[in-house]
Amino acid sequence: MSFSLNAFLAFLVRTGLHLYFLIVLGRFLFQYFKIDFYNPISQFILKATNPILIPMQKFIPRYARVDIASLLLLFVLKGLEYSLMMLLTKNFMPHMIGAMVWSLGEILSHSINIFFMAIIMTSILSWLPLRGHTPITVILMQLTKPLLKPAKKLLPLSIPIDLSPILVLLALQLINILVAQRIIYYGYQLS
Repeated sequence: MSFSLNAFLAFLVRTGLHLYFLIVLGRFLFQYFKIDFYNPISQFILKATNPILIPMQKFIPRYARVDIASLLLLFVLKGLEYSLMMLLTKNFMPHMIGAMVWSLGEILSHSINIFFMAIIMTSILSWLPLRGHTPITVILMQLTKPLLKPAKKLLPLSIPIDLSPILVLLALQLINILVAQRIIYYGYQLS
């Protein structure tokens, strides 16, 4: 009985913290890549994160385009998620350094996954005859353009098909496997 209650609590905690983590990660990426502020999706993300981030931003300054308060909140959310999961499922509290290293790997991995999915969705949408731009297509285009532009320059102009999404997807997966997953594993080992 206790195991099923712990599993249910773990599911609720993980889901809630993960959803809010994705919203804060969206805010961080939207600010960094200067995604349209007046987009309805951007407005939702701002309204969902302002109650926590506005007080934090009074004490934690921005550095260039990097919102350090959002980045700190991402670390706190992932560290809290990891610690609570270990406490609920394995009955031990992980070492703080291990939780922070694990959080770094998770933030990197989730960022890569967001770009990966955005590129796939942008590629699929490019095949469809859309009339006008929807809020999500505008965000997808603004988010993927900085990654696809350098890849387009690497490919020869004589190719009739745009292969830059495939090149970027391969690079993202390579970074995820070689960097992010190793950081996650190392953080888990430190705990």
